[in-house]
Amino acid sequence: MDALCPVCGQPMSWVSGHFHCDADHGDFTQIALCPDCQQPLQALKACGAVDYFCQNGHGMISKKRIQFTYSPYSEE
Repeated sequence: MDALCPVCGQPMSWVSGHFHCDADHGDFTQIALCPDCQQPLQALKACGAVDYFCQNGHGMISKKRIQFTYSPYSEE
């Protein structure tokens, strides 16, 4: 699945820990949201795999159901 720029809808490139819009609309951080409550998911990383957990009572979320959104990237 491509990461699409929230400004222009074009595919973004992965650059040094964040996404960059190739049409020069800026840099973005990807946020995984629970499809049921729209709250950010906790990423659980182990042995190269990433699983997602909703801390609002929905438990483990299938990767196929996750909704991704993008916010402006900040180096802070």
